[in-house]
Amino acid sequence: MVVSPVLVIKIVDDSSVGVRARWRDDFVEHHIVLNSVLAYWWANELPPGVKFLELLESVIKRTINELTPHKTLKLKYAVKADDVLEKASDMEINLIEVEADDIGFKIDGKTLALKGLRKSSDVEDEKIPFNETFDKVIETPDIVLKKYRQMKDK
Repeated sequence: MVVSPVLVIKIVDDSSVGVRARWRDDFVEHHIVLNSVLAYWWANELPPGVKFLELLESVIKRTINELTPHKTLKLKYAVKADDVLEKASDMEINLIEVEADDIGFKIDGKTLALKGLRKSSDVEDEKIPFNETFDKVIETPDIVLKKYRQMKDK
């Protein structure tokens, strides 16, 4: 019986997003603390929808790399939002596929729903709903991959 690695993504206590990768008896877990990152993005006038997707990709990459170092991560996910990403306040992310160096991950908690990404004072009347699928290939630089492998071998 082949045991597939598992990626779990979920909202924890309405205040953070947990990302956990598990394979056999090993697991790695990281959290995105929403209040902290939202406060930073608002203070620096950065688009929370766009920045959250960038951060989520990075946290998934790091979490899986710590479990099983890999060169290439393929992420496929769909995003629905109440407005274009730069202005979105509410968004739903549906993970479709996650693969690290041709090793497919089973995905638990495929859908992540976020609300209140924009400050209420930033909300505009006219909204353009957003619905798009992203198919990303994220490479790990060789020097970083070497460090992850050294960490894993200890």
